Amino acid sequence: MKVTREQAAENREHILDAASKLFRERGLDGIGVAELMKGAGLTHGGFYGHFSSKEELMAQACTRALEASVEKWRSRGLREIVQSYLSSRHLDNPGAGCAIATLGSDVSRQGAPVRRAFTSGLRSLIDVLTRLVPGASAAAKRRKALAVYSSMVGALVLARAVDDPKLSHEILQAVASSVTGR
Repeated sequence: MKVTREQAAENREHILDAASKLFRERGLDGIGVAELMKGAGLTHGGFYGHFSSKEELMAQACTRALEASVEKWRSRGLREIVQSYLSSRHLDNPGAGCAIATLGSDVSRQGAPVRRAFTSGLRSLIDVLTRLVPGASAAAKRRKALAVYSSMVGALVLARAVDDPKLSHEILQAVASSVTGR
């Protein structure tokens, strides 16, 4: 049965959505193409009709996840971003959360297309934060934005890594207080 262009485009969107979520849950090398396609509700055989390689899919899935974060952040203030980012909900849902925190160490071992997508998304997130943080100059605001985001990512990574829920929440609260001044 021949697939229409519209159905092919819809299938591609399903693949990207599933990959974006599954990569954040399991890591870039923690899931194969067959499982990704199954997660999208499609057969493994159709993958190469949409993507030339798993690397291409990884790059596009990173782009998708990071663009979604940028869009959310653009409509929020700094305090709201920090509270949401350092929340129990974000902590407990890596598949729907920050790709930087879940995939950062994986991306460092990937090729140029994946790293380029990741870098572009990171720059966009930092640009949003730069507009929101206080600072005497553009350079000071950018340094502050980089420090704030690095602190938030580090807190989330550590909070997910420990096996003590009390310590996990203590980490998130400490960084939230440090960043917001509360």
